[in-house]
Amino acid sequence: MTRYDRLVEALRAEFPRFRIVRKDRSTFHKAIHYTLIVLTFGRMRSYLDSFQTTIGRTVYVTADWDETDPDQRYVTLRHEAVHLRQFRKFTLPGMALLYVLLPLPMGLAWFRAYFEKEAYAESIRAAAEVWGAAYPRRAAYREYVIGQFLGPSYGWMWPFRAQLERWYDGVLATAGPSL
Repeated sequence: MTRYDRLVEALRAEFPRFRIVRKDRSTFHKAIHYTLIVLTFGRMRSYLDSFQTTIGRTVYVTADWDETDPDQRYVTLRHEAVHLRQFRKFTLPGMALLYVLLPLPMGLAWFRAYFEKEAYAESIRAAAEVWGAAYPRRAAYREYVIGQFLGPSYGWMWPFRAQLERWYDGVLATAGPSL
């Protein structure tokens, strides 16, 4: 049994109604995809095939999820598990309001950045666990994570690079001896 399989099992115990569903088969997610293309002026075109999405107790995954390396799925699902817990804490309506709209839907999406910082911090810790402490210290990985906040993938949710750099360094510094 892989660490991914163990995590899925643990999440099913923690969230009895937990599901993993392909998002490309969902009319709702196709609508989100096309809406994001419009809202980002064509810059976010990979929602259906490059991003996993958690809503409530369901993680919606890309069509290639089952063929993806189990270690990569594990790291990604650790990130999504943070969102599962956020939905439990804030509820579906609360998360929808905070994540999507406040204080602004794009540019200064403080709550979206807050929620994603929690989840990406877990991604950083999981990446170190799986691929070694040097992995999240690589410039390419750091830029990928910070770029998620600065770019169109999440609607340019937080434009303050220096603050994001400090946050990333803080995650590395407080993640324990493995980082």
